[in-house]
This record gives sequence, C-alpha cells and structure tokens, in this order.
Amino acid sequence: MSRRFVDLSITLCNDVVSDPPFLKPEITYQTHMDTAPELDIFFPGVTAKDTPDEAGFAASEWVKLTTHSGTHLDAPYHFHPTMNGGERSITIDEVPLDWCFRPGVKLDFRHFADGYVVTAADVEAELARIGHDLQPLDIVLVNTAAGKALGQPDYVNVGCGMGYEATMYLTSRGVRVTGTDAWSWDAPFAHTAEKVRETGDTSLIWEGHKAGRDIGYCHLEKLHNLEVLPGNGFTVSCFPHKIKGASAGWTRAVAIFEE
Repeated sequence: MSRRFVDLSITLCNDVVSDPPFLKPEITYQTHMDTAPELDIFFPGVTAKDTPDEAGFAASEWVKLTTHSGTHLDAPYHFHPTMNGGERSITIDEVPLDWCFRPGVKLDFRHFADGYVVTAADVEAELARIGHDLQPLDIVLVNTAAGKALGQPDYVNVGCGMGYEATMYLTSRGVRVTGTDAWSWDAPFAHTAEKVRETGDTSLIWEGHKAGRDIGYCHLEKLHNLEVLPGNGFTVSCFPHKIKGASAGWTRAVAIFEE
C-alpha cells in the first residue's frame, strides 16, 4: 500500500492577496551575501573571503505575521473566552493533537452565492449526497467559491459561510475540527455587515465562530486545493504550531490517501 499526499495549504508570500491589506504578511529575504557579515558573530575574524564559496550562511528570511496568516487552525479561545457553556476556552497550545489527525470529509458548497449562510439542512443534504455517515472527530472541510479566488483583490469577500446552526449540527455530532478555503469560517464580513445594517440583528456577526461558546471546536481557514478532494476516503493532518496562549497557529494542512 502506498500513500498519496495532497497539500491543502496556501503559500505564504508577499505577492498573493490572502488577507486585507492591514493583515498582509511581510517577508524580507536575505541572500547568502547579505548574511556574510554574520560569520564574524560566530567565528571571530572570519569573513566571507575565508570560506570555500566566499558566501555567508544559507539565506535568512524575516517574517512579519499574525497567528492567523496563511493556512491556520483557530483555537476556541479565538471565538470567545469560554466554551462548552462556561469552561475556559483552550488556546492553540492546548488543542488535543488527537483532534488534528482524523478522517476527512469534504462538503462541496461552491454553488452557493457569495455571502450565503449555510444551514444545518444544507449540511445534512450534502452528507446524504456524498453518502457519508458523520462520525465523532471527523474533520469536515468546506469547499467554497473562495478556493478559486485566492490572490484576487476581492478574495476576502468571496464564498459562502457556515452559520450557527450548521456549525452546531457538526459539533453536536462530535466534530471538533472543521475547515474552509475561504478567508473566514463565517460568511464574508462585507455581506454580513449589509445584513446587519438592514435588520439591526447583530447576532449575525460571527455566528459560526460564536457557536464555540456552546461546544468548543477548532476550524481551519484559508485552505487550498479542496476542489481535488472527494467527499471522503482520506485523512487530514493539521497539527498547529505550538504558540503559548495564542488564538491560532499556522499549519501545513495535508490530505493523505492510502492507495
């Protein structure tokens, strides 16, 4: 038996739009010659001319990020200070590793309009279509129209979002990690803001995230390549970087197929 890996993560870079401008990642690259002066720090008196190739160490990169840059896993603490009806929300360094390596399920919601809020009935219908019986700790990934919009100026406003009842449908059945290829698990903020303006109902803001107050869970955001996945039959690996007390952690999310 062999294994096939599908990369589900976007590439962190300076040139592809994956966040609003004020949250944009910034990477400063240093060449081998840029780092040559650092030789003297470790080996006093040694310069690049004393090395076989007259160069410094392998190039270094300085990176300015938030914990929500690139493909990342959000911890329950990101959503609300408490979870499970009053317990302290866990931070990313406290997320059980057992949650992060589990059978994967893909829900195909690419046909929904930008800003649409997915319901529990939508989730149930899609599970029936792909013939999947949801199991506790399945990792449920949502394929939206945003997957193909990465890098476009309006990326953060593209795709549907998961509402409160859709999120609770999953978590009440034991799901603890979900994910989306959109910028946010919820519907794009621009569309939600318009609905709030029209209705005055502020409970619509971040309703999918806020479901974590009732049942603690994590979700992946800014996934990639979900279009190539089947409805099930693969394993998802999404271990987050261990950052003390943080609301999220970067992950190299991967789908694994046993063939």
